[in-house]
Amino acid sequence: MDMGYGHQRAAYPLKSIAYGKIITANNYQGIPEKDKNIWVGSRVFYEFISRFKMVPFIGEKAFELYDKFQAIPKFYPRRDLSKSNVQLAEIYNLFENSDWGRHLIKKLAKKPMPFVTTFFVTAMMAEYFNYPGEIFCVLCDTDISRSWVPPKAKDSRIIYFAPNKRVEDRLKLYGVRPERIFLTGFPLPEENVGNKVEILKADLGRRLVQLDPARIYIKEFKSSLQTHLGRSNLKMHPVRPLTITFAVGGAGAQRELGIEILESLKKEVTHGKMILNLVAGSNEDVAKFFKQTIRTMRLSSHLGKGINIIFAPNKMDYFRKFNTVLRRTDILWTKPSELSFYCGLGLPVIMATPIGSQEIFNQKWLKLIGAGIDQEEAKYTNEWLADWLNSGWLAEAAMQGFLEAPKHGTYNIEKIVFHKFEETKSIQNFLQY
Repeated sequence: MDMGYGHQRAAYPLKSIAYGKIITANNYQGIPEKDKNIWVGSRVFYEFISRFKMVPFIGEKAFELYDKFQAIPKFYPRRDLSKSNVQLAEIYNLFENSDWGRHLIKKLAKKPMPFVTTFFVTAMMAEYFNYPGEIFCVLCDTDISRSWVPPKAKDSRIIYFAPNKRVEDRLKLYGVRPERIFLTGFPLPEENVGNKVEILKADLGRRLVQLDPARIYIKEFKSSLQTHLGRSNLKMHPVRPLTITFAVGGAGAQRELGIEILESLKKEVTHGKMILNLVAGSNEDVAKFFKQTIRTMRLSSHLGKGINIIFAPNKMDYFRKFNTVLRRTDILWTKPSELSFYCGLGLPVIMATPIGSQEIFNQKWLKLIGAGIDQEEAKYTNEWLADWLNSGWLAEAAMQGFLEAPKHGTYNIEKIVFHKFEETKSIQNFLQY
């Protein structure tokens, strides 16, 4: 589903098992106009409200009202949360009265295969219109709202891939039968992990010294680091300037934050001590905004030489480019979206202000496992970032993400889809948070 980046980013790592290509449910060849209009309406409103939130007071109040419809209830006390909600009633009303999704499901049913989706609506479409094959749904956040599960959850045949233990337990509270839940971990890109995590370990081994210039963390835990990463992977000398990648969400919200960061780190970037990657994704307006503002700041000569704008008009091309950039990234700075799971790549996450209920839970999860830190005021980045580096905090956060966040989600999902259950890799119990 083409709404933001979360659902397509989760699908991208599964491209190797897709028959032909990954299908975008709201923009496939032959989609009926009435179906497309429903999808467009929801996407346009989502992007508008995400950007409008940045408007002081009015925007925040409007977003709060919108967010109530997708809010995640408190987990404790544990209780029956299987009662359906208004959002699900509206979705199923569209199935019944507008045949929303029927064309897509009937088209796919002509050659039934395992149906793997990263969006709850398409999973429900497949079930409602009697898709003849198995239906799998990949969940994209560290906690989920009731809307991810059909109204009559116990009767549903949808099989869920949970990214952590909390989501597994949440699904049970919503009424999903335990045998229809697999704790897999979030699907991370294979080109960043490697078949035996060898790529991830090599990248992290080069990254730690960048994050710990005073060697405070490295010296104290050197033996343990060599055990986890491999003696040859742990490097003691930097191979590049410290590299920060700032990622803007799909709606383009928080683009101004990237410029604030650049203004604060201007001296370090122009003197070759740091590299700043500004990720515009597939949003051309954000890419133009970055480029024009950099020109206004008289920093155009540093584009490609300390400042990089990461952009590709096609989302799959963007994900490919972004994953390549991450291999030479030391710090990931972003709102706590689905990218929260990328801490599993050994990337410390500096967290911008969360947008929406799901991101608040993602923020909490990152803090609990020690892989994410809330940003301080962006205009003073040069000061507090230097302190964090000199203390070794960010190196510790990188290792915490590597040790505690799941890394084998893509592998596990592929094995389960093909019924090779005995080959899946276990997920640690402490991922319940």
